[in-house]
Amino acid sequence: MEKNGANVVSERGKHPMDLLLKQKSEAGHLPKPGDIMEGAVIEKRGSRLFVDLGNRGTGIVYGREYYVAADVIKRLGPGDCITAKVVESDNDEGYVELSLKEAGREKNWKEFERLMASGGLLKLKIREANRGGLILEHLGVSGFLPASQLSQEHYPRVDGGDKEKIYEELKKLVGQELEVSVIDIDADDEKLIFSEKSKETELVKTKLATYHVGDTVKGEVAGLVSFGAFIKFGDGLEGLVHISEIDWQLISHPADVLKLGQKVPAKIIGIEGDKVSLSLKALKADPWAKAEEKYKKGDIVTGTVVKFNPFGAFVKLDEDIQGLAHISEFGTEVKMKETLTLGGPHEFRVLSVDPKEHRLALGLVRGEAPVMPEEPAPAEAAEPTAGEASA
Repeated sequence: MEKNGANVVSERGKHPMDLLLKQKSEAGHLPKPGDIMEGAVIEKRGSRLFVDLGNRGTGIVYGREYYVAADVIKRLGPGDCITAKVVESDNDEGYVELSLKEAGREKNWKEFERLMASGGLLKLKIREANRGGLILEHLGVSGFLPASQLSQEHYPRVDGGDKEKIYEELKKLVGQELEVSVIDIDADDEKLIFSEKSKETELVKTKLATYHVGDTVKGEVAGLVSFGAFIKFGDGLEGLVHISEIDWQLISHPADVLKLGQKVPAKIIGIEGDKVSLSLKALKADPWAKAEEKYKKGDIVTGTVVKFNPFGAFVKLDEDIQGLAHISEFGTEVKMKETLTLGGPHEFRVLSVDPKEHRLALGLVRGEAPVMPEEPAPAEAAEPTAGEASA
């Protein structure tokens, strides 16, 4: 801006049009619509605000733009500097039409762009919660913090992912302040997305630098959900043990074999960024290693039906080994459930044993002369392992 406040004040007595004519004669070009400009207030006259834009001309805020910015304008006086957005570069009266509201909006979104690029952190208060996350506000703009972008400390661990239960947990955070970063913006759609994980992610990555796949850690069960267990270990680190990595046997729910606060050793089987995958069963002897010695093709065994699924019935033979009676043994799922009793003992014949794939195929013994197929049913190749079925 080429004139300071004093120069502007010294020309208060001049009519704005006189200034305009003088400035336009000196100006080589006019500002374009959308430009953000700074200027000094010349005067307020009625419902018009005149602004000195230096050699770019004289700006005016009037009409609708005056009324939407009335709260700001009433606090302005001659010489005060303002930032405005050009609406029209040369209107019928020769003024540069300005918008204070649009300039403020433009300035805010440029600040959001800067924050996203720099990764800068903001400490903001949670205004409200919904079923997907939290609502926060910065520079008068509401933004969204998805539940998935919450830190480990605040993430709602709700069994089964029940949305209502998650919502109840999120509501407990309303009123608290969180340190967040901007991770996505869209000014046109008024979209502003926050994350609480960015700072935590870098810290976790730094801490994880001393760990490697194959390491054994001592941890504590911090959360139990249908798909696995969260284990805290080291200096505030946390990993997930998928339900298929808890034990060699089929598990319906992690809570059946683990308790909150329980101390457990775990093996690191994967590190991706700030996410750690753990295994409890990897530290136990694989019972399937000797399954072929214990169970041979053609043997008649007694087992307990522990689970039905579309592939067939899972049958517990001992504490560690489970076999599958394929659905083809029964024809339909309805007939399978009519024939077998969940939790009840039945006699089966071992059709095949595959220790490497952790598969043992069973055929139900029917009457005194059971028929034993020469080979497992063709669909057997698609049978899930115990871990796959539980997932």
